[in-house]
Amino acid sequence: MEPGVIIREYTIPANDFVVAGEASSSVRKLLNQMGVAPAVVKRTSIAMYEAEINAVIHGHGGRAHVEIDSEKIVIRISDDGPGIPNVELAMQEGWSTAPDSVREMGFGAGMGLPNIKRHADAFHLDTEQGRGTTVNIIVHFR
Repeated sequence: MEPGVIIREYTIPANDFVVAGEASSSVRKLLNQMGVAPAVVKRTSIAMYEAEINAVIHGHGGRAHVEIDSEKIVIRISDDGPGIPNVELAMQEGWSTAPDSVREMGFGAGMGLPNIKRHADAFHLDTEQGRGTTVNIIVHFR
């Protein structure tokens, strides 16, 4: 590990909307304490939150791995859920497979993956049916 690299690991619980978003909130606070530009903090927070909520809703929970160095924030959120059956559809704003019970709570509007892509400098989605999904996000300090 290079000097000055900060690494954080978080467990993301399944279907627990009381603690959903705690990992991204923790990273937002850390970035603010580090004096990162507010626009970068906002973009990072939105992208990570969307990936985290997707793991809560669709992925049976998961794990978040965050690395912060002098140039960028690298976020990897992985789950052991069912995988995304159609990535092209999932990348369309408004398309969602969230159950009605989740939508009634205000989640699952189909903006997750498009919002991640919009707010990240680099975004890679690795998913396989029956094997889960991993979302890799990079946000550069500018």
